[in-house]
Amino acid sequence: MRVLIVEDEPFMAEAIRDGLRLEAIAADIAGDGGTALQLLGVNTYDLVVLDRDIPPPSGDEVARRVVASGSGMPILMLTAADRLDDKATGFGLGADDYLTKPFELRELVMRLRALDRRRAHNRPPVREIAGLRVDPFRREVYRDGHYVALTRKQFAVLEVLAAAEGGVVSAEELLERAWDENADPFTNAVRITVSALRKRLGEPWIIATVPGVGYRIATPPRAGHEGEGRG
Repeated sequence: MRVLIVEDEPFMAEAIRDGLRLEAIAADIAGDGGTALQLLGVNTYDLVVLDRDIPPPSGDEVARRVVASGSGMPILMLTAADRLDDKATGFGLGADDYLTKPFELRELVMRLRALDRRRAHNRPPVREIAGLRVDPFRREVYRDGHYVALTRKQFAVLEVLAAAEGGVVSAEELLERAWDENADPFTNAVRITVSALRKRLGEPWIIATVPGVGYRIATPPRAGHEGEGRG
């Protein structure tokens, strides 16, 4: 999951970003409405955490534009105001959820995951492919019925690969979806993480490398193609 945090208080924004990263949720920060719209125009996000009281354009205007874009991206609004009228206005603008400051990070994470499940209601909440069972909500992975312990980043990468349902995912897309805008595009983090993930899942290898293109989950696993899967 990749989230855009629109918050003009730097310490608050960085605390949210760092907390989300610990939960394997990639997060970028925009300190004003203009930066938020710019990032929304060039990056793909699953959700936006939007403070209403930000430098212009306002959080309300950003919400209007997100809704008008037709992307269907859920909006979780943040505000210091706890009045019912303020919440009603926010929901009227297209907010999918509302959180009043101060709040516990754990609650924010739970709300974001709930919104992500709702957004993906037309897809099965638990993905099963090539003997894998990937549960995004419980953050659990099973292979052939056996639990596989993964790091947060390994799980984030596997989640993207599983969502592709056997299709090829480029290293660039993995970097975009499982990391965030601060990731170095020339880093070998994707290759290293995929290699470690492949080992965690065990043999026969089911994450195949498609040379010059990217990675995919081989379904079903094919004997004699281990060379394709080791890159």
